[in-house]
Amino acid sequence: MRPSGAAAPRESRRGGGGKKWARGTDARALGHQSPASCSRFPLLLHHPPGSGPALAPTSGHPPSRQAPPTRLRPSGSPPPPLVVAPACIPVVAVLVPEVGSAESFPREAARLCSPVSGVPLRPARVSVSTCVRAPAVSSAQPRGAVGGGVPGAPPPPMAAEIQPKPLTRKPILLQRMEGSQEVVNMAVIVPKEDGVISVSEDRTVRVWLKRDSGQYWPSIYHAMPSPCSCMSFNPETRRLSIGLDNGTISEFILSEDYNKMTSVKNYQAHQSRVTMILFVLELEWVLSTGQDKQFAWHCSESGQRLGGYRTSAVASGLQFDVETRHVFIGDHSGQVTILKLEQENCTLVTTFRGHTGGVTALCWDPVQRVLFSGSSDHSVIMWDIGGRKGTAIELQGHNDKVQALSYAQHTRQLISCGGDGGIVVWNMDVERQETPEWLDSDSCQKCDQPFFWNFKQMWDSKKIGLRQHHCRKCGKAVCGKCSSKRSSIPLMGFEFEVRVCDSCHEAITDEERAPTATFHDSKHNIVHVHFDATRGWLLTSGTDKVIKLWDMTPVVS
Repeated sequence: MRPSGAAAPRESRRGGGGKKWARGTDARALGHQSPASCSRFPLLLHHPPGSGPALAPTSGHPPSRQAPPTRLRPSGSPPPPLVVAPACIPVVAVLVPEVGSAESFPREAARLCSPVSGVPLRPARVSVSTCVRAPAVSSAQPRGAVGGGVPGAPPPPMAAEIQPKPLTRKPILLQRMEGSQEVVNMAVIVPKEDGVISVSEDRTVRVWLKRDSGQYWPSIYHAMPSPCSCMSFNPETRRLSIGLDNGTISEFILSEDYNKMTSVKNYQAHQSRVTMILFVLELEWVLSTGQDKQFAWHCSESGQRLGGYRTSAVASGLQFDVETRHVFIGDHSGQVTILKLEQENCTLVTTFRGHTGGVTALCWDPVQRVLFSGSSDHSVIMWDIGGRKGTAIELQGHNDKVQALSYAQHTRQLISCGGDGGIVVWNMDVERQETPEWLDSDSCQKCDQPFFWNFKQMWDSKKIGLRQHHCRKCGKAVCGKCSSKRSSIPLMGFEFEVRVCDSCHEAITDEERAPTATFHDSKHNIVHVHFDATRGWLLTSGTDKVIKLWDMTPVVS
């Protein structure tokens, strides 16, 4: 009890009384409220002008139905840049940068404002738990509108807008088939069936069929007497020809339900490992190459050897044109040999060489009459056989040796796979340019500086010889100073940036730099591929003992 007329004692700011926040309240007092007192104070949010009454802390008595009048700010005054709450509630500080402000704000130097009047309080060090950046205020916009808009409108959301990533076209992995103990040397897709046939270095032949669960499981597991090196499958007759490491070719016939394989005959075709096999249904021939540097063909009905040809090196690629009876053989020396086959003899047509490494794969297009060759020099060359002009187009898109090739005739796209795991889809429906031959010169053909072997010109000009380079676009011999630029030339097959001289770099337009190939990662070292054009599926087998089935329709179309 206090005497009548005595002044009421002053309420402590640290207590839980009903004292309203007044202008000039010390901000440090707000940062040290007790948990009991904080329960009376709601979390205050930024109150934009013109959006209705502001929320303000009240006393312990229930609020009246009539809201207190809003204290309006003078016209043209800046909006309150910060919102604060008691220390027991996590503080969210909204930092509104002014025009020309710095990119970052000190977390401990945030400003406070009065929740009732909106007038900034004196600076204080506060503990900011979260800082959210708001858009900068443009000098051309009203001061009352943050981020543009009508003055008095609600502020924009503080969360960053997530832009959806553009959809990229890439192969879709449908299945992974595992279980082989060694490398899967070759695998093919069974047309019109959900099946795959594979041969492996672990001497097994497996026929994988898709089950009701959606997974592929072997319906046939057959062990051969020797490691399986290659195979050829004809879906019309269901004839399966398998090349073995001991030089034998074994033929089987698969049942209609692909649950049984019956042995037909064996050929002792080579003295060592069989590298490639082709079965020609129209002629009833079985073509094969081996590590004994021999090419041979047999009659599939009688099993009789019809003829043979000795190559200059071990053959690693084999293709055949039924219409003209021309066979294409690529070997490890980098040479491609063309033979004309008859019933019991063959004739050498020509040989050509364009790779600096050994030929690892061949692919023949009988419609455009174009031969593709992949090599260990990381390149693919397109040989125009039907044009009879000897045109050779080089394609550079791999970082490792090219292991397998396949061609989609209906879309005129070439699929090349390499040891780097890359799957490159080349658009061959564009007019490509032949790569120029590199010119020989004793001095730079741009600045006439001598190269380091031109001692006479070095002595006469009293200059040190330079190293020779070549421009990939014009083929001229240039020095490093005159060929300091790099550029891609997709129409010449250079999808990666290569060395060009300065004048050619200026002449190349942006349209000429537009890519003509797409690059994808298979995530395994590919040794063989098979493409099913009817469904757009690609089968890859790798050194990781895994078979992968891809849907290529997003990229081959």
